[in-house]
Amino acid sequence: MALEEKDFLVIENYLKNNLARIITEQSLGKPPVVYEIELRERMVRVEEELKNQRELMHRGFELMEKRFEQIEKRFEQVDRRFEQMDKRFDEVNKRLFQFMIWSFGLTVTAAGVIIAVMKM
Repeated sequence: MALEEKDFLVIENYLKNNLARIITEQSLGKPPVVYEIELRERMVRVEEELKNQRELMHRGFELMEKRFEQIEKRFEQVDRRFEQMDKRFDEVNKRLFQFMIWSFGLTVTAAGVIIAVMKM
């Protein structure tokens, strides 16, 4: 049984009129208008999420900057403490050097006195 040209035209008209509905009913596709609306809604959601992510990143960078400032202040405090310790060590070294000179002088003097007393 061969199909004639008019049979092809009837099939073509039927498909033109009903193909979108058939595909939608079979969940194989969506009408272009519905699909376009969904795409736009998705794009809006993605843009909003990107904006939120950008704001969160800015907040994170601000918090990191504050933390770095705190760490920098802490290092400055540690540097001040080291400078104070250096000053203390310098003072202790000066006193120790003076003590060594005095003790050496007293030892030499005591030895000289002892030798002088022994020679008498």
